[in-house]
Amino acid sequence: MFTESITVKSGSHNVVVEKEKDWFQILAIFLACISALTAGMLFSWSSPSIPKIVEDKVNYNITLDEASYFTVLPPIGAIVSSFLFAVLSDSIGRKNTLLLVAIPHIVSLILISTATSVYVFYVARFITGFGDSCLFSSLPVYVGEIATPKVRGLWGNLMTFLIYFGQVLINIIGSYTSIPTAAYICLLFPTLFFCTFIFMPESPYFYLMKGRTNDARISLQRLLRKQNVENELDKLKADVDRQMSESGNWKDVFMIDSNRKAVYAGIFLRASQQLGGISSFAVYTQYIFLKSGGDVSASTSAIIFMGLCTVLNLCAGVTLDKIGRRRSYFLSLLMCGIVLMCEAIYFFLDQFYGTEVNVQIVNWIPLAGMILYVFFYSFGLGIVPTLMLGELFSASIKAKGLILLNVVFGVLVCCTTKLFHLLDTNFG
Repeated sequence: MFTESITVKSGSHNVVVEKEKDWFQILAIFLACISALTAGMLFSWSSPSIPKIVEDKVNYNITLDEASYFTVLPPIGAIVSSFLFAVLSDSIGRKNTLLLVAIPHIVSLILISTATSVYVFYVARFITGFGDSCLFSSLPVYVGEIATPKVRGLWGNLMTFLIYFGQVLINIIGSYTSIPTAAYICLLFPTLFFCTFIFMPESPYFYLMKGRTNDARISLQRLLRKQNVENELDKLKADVDRQMSESGNWKDVFMIDSNRKAVYAGIFLRASQQLGGISSFAVYTQYIFLKSGGDVSASTSAIIFMGLCTVLNLCAGVTLDKIGRRRSYFLSLLMCGIVLMCEAIYFFLDQFYGTEVNVQIVNWIPLAGMILYVFFYSFGLGIVPTLMLGELFSASIKAKGLILLNVVFGVLVCCTTKLFHLLDTNFG
């Protein structure tokens, strides 16, 4: 193993001290987060795909109402499978559970590439949800457990960044290629993830939970790129022993005050994030811009929107700790609410008073509003909940806590995306 050492003079003796290196932790985080890139692509797959599928009556003959369930089925699949993957994370390990993400992603994309029936699309989208629950049950935990605080501070946001980047990619790919071709291109990413991440180490935290101290030592040696990791191992072991000594049944999740507060905090973060409307925007991006008109095409507007999400999320990851998570989050909530109110007024006037009020002179408002929305969203609502997923719960109840939050997340995504379609269909 390659290590770097420095010599420190102590009295009359020279003491060789190994210097830990960060690059392997960064590599492990990056390869793990390729799964988040695929998840982002599949999450926003509906944005460029629904308009194409609905318009193509030769190959698909699917109505808009039928296609609206493409956005509902992934969160339902996530809810159904949340219990399984959260338990697997504590039984077979964070790494092995995360590797399983590739299976539903690949199966879903293969089905999409061959589908002509609406029911095949339904099955594919339902299976997509399995990948989502597997991802959110294991990836934040894995990143949180393999990285030092310094690395985690700089790279902990990579998961969210690549989810957004995946949404940009699918809007680009889906806008300029057919449904099957887009699916074939997307297949490259889960394949790449599985073939590379399989060589990364398991979380030393998980090994210590299972009493496998030597495996934990080897994992730390690989992650820190040094041979002598006894100090780090002892500190980690003490932390694991303390957390594992706490009771961790379902009753304790709600009866112990600290656990209950963590659950409430997690539910609030996830609920406020989803009720802010981001899921509806992500899966109906092109449809929203198509309905709003304007001089810029719907596909171009969607690419700009998701591209801004990606860039601003990267900026938010750098500045968040300077501003403070709490302050950023509540400021983000307030400003997103104001922007959405302005957007609602525009569409209300256009829909019901279009003959009396000429809103076409300000038809730039939908795109400008979405840009402002994503700006304020990125610096609070978009980053804080995901960063805190792996930090809220102690080891004894982490699996159960993530189950609850994944279920809440799935229910809210399902409700908000379907509600958007119902409101648009019935009220415009």
